[in-house]
Amino acid sequence: MFEIIANPDDYKIGALREGLGYRQIAFPDDERKKWGKEIGTFAVKLDGLSEKAKHLQNLFNSEEAIMATPASLKTFKVQLFKINHALNTALDIAKKLEADIVKK
Repeated sequence: MFEIIANPDDYKIGALREGLGYRQIAFPDDERKKWGKEIGTFAVKLDGLSEKAKHLQNLFNSEEAIMATPASLKTFKVQLFKINHALNTALDIAKKLEADIVKK
């Protein structure tokens, strides 16, 4: 058996606890399957992002000429920083969530 011990305060969403109580409840099978499917969809999207990153990596590592304006290069760099920040944030949250599911 596993227990989810995720504390809303740790994720800066403390308002979620209002009115929910603190007693243990079973995670209904139908909800678990729904969440499992949604997590699977999320994994497929991550695989797609990985493929896009590999394509860009191959392009930038190739001998193919790439033309750009200074503004477009800056825009591209800013967008890559945004993606990197979002991924780092997502990985940090995923590590927390993983730690919040404990075997009982």
